[in-house]
Amino acid sequence: MAKKLIQQDPTKVILKDTIDAQWVSVLDYLRSDFDESSYKSWIKPLALVNIEDGCAVMAAPTRFMRNWIMENFSERIKSAWSKVNGHVNDIEIMVLSSHKGLDHKVLPASPSGKILKKTTDIASTEQVKIIRDDQFGALLDPRFTFDSFVVGKSNELAYAAARRVAENKDVNFNPLFLHGGVGLGKTHLMHSIAWANREYFPERKVVYLSAEQFMYQFVSSIRYKDTMSFKKKFRNVDLLMIDDLQFIANKNSTQEEFFHTFNALIDHHRQVVLSADRSPSNLDGVEERIRSRLGWGLVADIHPTDYELRLGILQQKANGVPEVEIQSEVLEFLARRISSNVRELEGAFNRMVAHSTLIGRPITLDMTQEVLQDLLRANDRRVTADEIQRRVADYFNIKLSDLLSARRARQVARPRQVAMYLCKHLTSKSLPSIGRKFGGRDHTTVMHAVKRIDELRQTDSVLDEDILHLERMFST
Repeated sequence: MAKKLIQQDPTKVILKDTIDAQWVSVLDYLRSDFDESSYKSWIKPLALVNIEDGCAVMAAPTRFMRNWIMENFSERIKSAWSKVNGHVNDIEIMVLSSHKGLDHKVLPASPSGKILKKTTDIASTEQVKIIRDDQFGALLDPRFTFDSFVVGKSNELAYAAARRVAENKDVNFNPLFLHGGVGLGKTHLMHSIAWANREYFPERKVVYLSAEQFMYQFVSSIRYKDTMSFKKKFRNVDLLMIDDLQFIANKNSTQEEFFHTFNALIDHHRQVVLSADRSPSNLDGVEERIRSRLGWGLVADIHPTDYELRLGILQQKANGVPEVEIQSEVLEFLARRISSNVRELEGAFNRMVAHSTLIGRPITLDMTQEVLQDLLRANDRRVTADEIQRRVADYFNIKLSDLLSARRARQVARPRQVAMYLCKHLTSKSLPSIGRKFGGRDHTTVMHAVKRIDELRQTDSVLDEDILHLERMFST
């Protein structure tokens, strides 16, 4: 028999047996309120965590699912709860990345016995305490781990350096400075460092926050005349990570405090990891003495993603939704067409999966083009084969007419192969159409050029750097 609610305060934590019974009843209501497809897609994956202070807290396996349910079904779920338990007047859904196959069992509460209010990103119940420990740091996203980071040529140095910092107390470079454009993985790597370092060295004090948060806490300490407490907090950590350092540009007082905090940590052999959208030397509005110190350690540039890396990211995401069949040509199409940044690529994937799940349509190339037509239009590359040919000719200091001619001299043939390679990866043109743009060459010539450049990039660092530079030119 189910145990009764605690009589003295029915809004407090409800006993587990009662929670089980209520959750089953809620599911019955929801099953009758949704069609079978929607129920299986959105409600069945949920698990109940706890009920406290009139709030039913549930867990979803992904952030996307959590957001979709809260935006579209929260009122219906709340209504079902109110029918079962009149004391429940609110719901919350957290993200539990390890939540799979829980079959609606009640999950244990946090170590303190309380649910974190409005916390939507919890990796596991064991990690709840870790997230709460750093009262002056930012929350860590459990999705951002080394295991979920896809490595390619554009980010392999940054990844290797991040792992070195995470897995060792002492490294031979300090600070580690990561820089690159929006959505290329800087924040992902910083969160990964924090999670892994705590796993390897649980006794260490690890703090991650944005430069904006650092500034606000510093300003607050001045306002409340408590700067000594601020200094003590930040100068006694073992690993300090500050994201988006470009935010402190032209903020003189914050730069002054950052400068002294940075020096104090380095002098005491504490590790510092920083990120920004540009290299230290290009941080306009940041004092020269700070910029010079940022270059003391290792500066790792995260380049724009190439086609292979984007495809790898999509394949990893597709493996995470085994219940949805996605044709390989669809993933290849998205990797080719959405090249701005990883966030936008993942957003396109999520939208496509949601449409398929809700409407019940298989994910085909035609469906993808229809559903993502606005995004694809916005991402249609302004890069054309003509522009590639012009820029490559200029870069290698040869005539455009030579690039399109039948000349086979090495000083012309290699740039021609590079141009064909870039046309293949930066435009949506087919191999035959690329061949026609190069003096009517056969598509097999283009295939050979692409394969040859791929091979040379593995052994010729100069050529590889040339291509990376050209790709950056086209991405800006």
